[in-house]
Amino acid sequence: MTKRYCIFITALFCAFIGVFLVANAVSPDRTFSEVENRNLEQLPAVDFGTPEKLFRDGNFFNGQFMRDFETYTTDQFIDRDAWVDLKARTERALGKKENNNVYFADNDTLITRFDQPAADRVTENLNYVNKFVENVDIPVVFSLIPTQACIWADRLPEGAPNASQTDLMAQAQGAVTGATWADVYTPLMEHKDEDIFYRTDHHWTSLGAYYGYTGLASALGYTPVPLSEYTPTVRSTEFYGTVFSSSGVRWVKPDTITTYVPDDGITVVSHTYDNSGNPVEEQRALYVESFLSVKDKYSMFLGGNQSLGVVTNTNNPDGPKLLIIRDSYADSLVPFLTAHYSEIHLIDPRYYHLSVKDYVEQNGIDQALVLYSVPNFVTDGNLFWITR
Repeated sequence: MTKRYCIFITALFCAFIGVFLVANAVSPDRTFSEVENRNLEQLPAVDFGTPEKLFRDGNFFNGQFMRDFETYTTDQFIDRDAWVDLKARTERALGKKENNNVYFADNDTLITRFDQPAADRVTENLNYVNKFVENVDIPVVFSLIPTQACIWADRLPEGAPNASQTDLMAQAQGAVTGATWADVYTPLMEHKDEDIFYRTDHHWTSLGAYYGYTGLASALGYTPVPLSEYTPTVRSTEFYGTVFSSSGVRWVKPDTITTYVPDDGITVVSHTYDNSGNPVEEQRALYVESFLSVKDKYSMFLGGNQSLGVVTNTNNPDGPKLLIIRDSYADSLVPFLTAHYSEIHLIDPRYYHLSVKDYVEQNGIDQALVLYSVPNFVTDGNLFWITR
């Protein structure tokens, strides 16, 4: 290797670095990544602290500024989405079957890895459900929803680590003796060859939610409407969900969002509070179609996350009232339940921090359903709110 060649390679490398340095410097910062569906880190401000506490108050000397700046440069790197895609494709070409805790599964499916949860958190959350059952003077139904990692385990790469969700469901059924257990695992397994989950998102599809609805029927005391009585409506054929966003994978085809239940006579009101603590009511709908034009298309169901929502069926004014303590899987399930209730009240403990016991009494609730996906239930740190 000649000296001239070494100089050329060094100059070429420096030019390569320089191009990216200049490009990153002049390109505008982005605030949100549509592909990853998250806010991006912005340029952190330097804080040296007060003169009296120079090394303790500021973010510069304690290392926080550099950590934030590193995240900022990573998030704002020019053409970040293409580099993320290249990384995932490279790892796939090298034989890797996983990226960012997402498996590259068969049938163009992305499945989030499910690891064994902390035993104390599982026990703690089951105790919270028991406490809720004791607090309310109404029948309570309890169920956990198995996810793709369980129902579609045969799609996972050979030898992929995958903790047992069925063991956790059996533990939950045995631990909460005061509630009626509803089995949604069986109907989902019976229809595992159908499109019951999205391939790019962690939620079940409307079809999967329908089979979950049939699994809840006996415990909640209604007769399910036959699937043949619904007319499916395709809402979008371009849905890329949360697992797609986190995986780095960009080569899979999009999902289709379909609904079955008409929204005639159904109203939805979201209840929140303003900065002064005053109650605020927001009119929503069973299907909020404006979300179909953005990345987060699953939020079309009920308008997405809300601390408290009330779904009213004006076609069934004399029906019972159901309270669901839930995660976002309930959003696509609720349309099927509307046929059997006058009101469905939805509480998300991540955001609702008032007394659930008082809410049940004040709103004449007839039944309660605690419904979570297995991964959300075993990791949720907010279930203690339902014991108030």
